[in-house]
Amino acid sequence: MDRKELKRQAREIKTESGVYQIRNTRNGKLFVETTRNFKTLNGQQFMLEMGSHTNRALQQEWNQLGKDAFVFEVLEVLEKPETGYFDERDELKKLKAKWMEQLQPYGERGYHRSTEE
Repeated sequence: MDRKELKRQAREIKTESGVYQIRNTRNGKLFVETTRNFKTLNGQQFMLEMGSHTNRALQQEWNQLGKDAFVFEVLEVLEKPETGYFDERDELKKLKAKWMEQLQPYGERGYHRSTEE
């Protein structure tokens, strides 16, 4: 396969976006976030393994308990319309707000501060 064909195929691969959680199986705490491509969740795990995740509380418990104490779970896949204008970022923000309201991952229940969006 030539390079042009590989690029064409890469453009045609549908990516799934949505909301996911990283759940601590020992204490039940949650970290909820969105992604425009679920295939990038490996990058989140890599950041945690390297000690460079942006959420310090999550990183600290990952360091203490190890990766076996955490699971990555998809909460909801964003439904994208076939045609017409679609603001993916805005829709992901709304989805995250819905899950944050439902799960309340603050304080003892999660790794978020109540002031976060």
